[in-house]
Amino acid sequence: MRTKFKKSYRFALYTSLYITLLTTLLASVFLWLFYELKWYFSIGFAVTVYVFCFVIIQFRVERFIYKRVKKIYDDLTLLESTNLRKGSITTDMRTLTQEIDKFAKDKKIEIETLKVREEYRKEFLGNVSHELKTPLFTVQGYILTLLDGAMDDSVIRKKYLERASKGIERLGYIVKDLDMITKLEVGDLSLNTETFDIIELAKSVFEMLEMKAAKKKITLTFDFDYNQPILVKADKERIQQVLVNLVVNSIKYGSEKGTTEISVENLIKNKVIVRVTDNGEGISSENIPRLFERFFRVDKSGSRKEGGSGLGLSIVKHIIEAHDEKIYVESEFNVGSEFSFTLEKA
Repeated sequence: MRTKFKKSYRFALYTSLYITLLTTLLASVFLWLFYELKWYFSIGFAVTVYVFCFVIIQFRVERFIYKRVKKIYDDLTLLESTNLRKGSITTDMRTLTQEIDKFAKDKKIEIETLKVREEYRKEFLGNVSHELKTPLFTVQGYILTLLDGAMDDSVIRKKYLERASKGIERLGYIVKDLDMITKLEVGDLSLNTETFDIIELAKSVFEMLEMKAAKKKITLTFDFDYNQPILVKADKERIQQVLVNLVVNSIKYGSEKGTTEISVENLIKNKVIVRVTDNGEGISSENIPRLFERFFRVDKSGSRKEGGSGLGLSIVKHIIEAHDEKIYVESEFNVGSEFSFTLEKA
């Protein structure tokens, strides 16, 4: 498509005016001193010079500029086909400079974003490799030991097979969670929206995890007794998964004989906010922005001892965002943490 230029006459108008004023002043003084010509000759001379200068500048000098400007736009169009061809192209130098400056800033931001993504990709691949490698090598080690003759001892055989089974179970968790995140990101995982009581769901999560909490003597409780149901509209199974992940994390990083508390409050007319609060070790401020990244662990050594795929919070974030809701984090190191998310009222 041929480039459409929006011509600018400002440069030619002002330049012609400056040349005319100078030449007319000099010519008028010369003609008046030597030929004593009338003033209207000066006016005629000025008009002639102005028109001549305007034509030369506009159609010769500007034509020279047009070619260079067109070359600049053509070169930039190769890099960004949608940004510079939406409207007519101006040859005004100030406008052109502004456009080029904006284009350069946008490209700089884009390059910086790509660098951040590249670093994230490298870190993500490294984390995936590490998370898969650990249980794989564990399983391989136990099986090789059994094949080398340990299977003849029934006690060792049973113990090693149980440990290998746990390693395979962890691999299954990682693959399952990765598959779920991928489906959530591409929109392949459909939500089965229904109306349910969020208090009843939270109670069932407490019952499910009370044995796990009892090992650390952590109390699972509500902020007060909810005598009336609070109905929300969401995917019940996915919201249960969110609550399980958040409560499991609060137990995992909670203090011995601590507390994990769930509260449900009205936020606005058609929203409630669900809070999961603990008085555990908390999270330092520099780690909070990365909490929902895949495989990111605040305490890499300690958290791996607790097991899990390292994808729990990332799944939580994707599930909440799939509901078009928000999730929030507030935490203070050595004080405790609070994860909260919104839900639509039924």
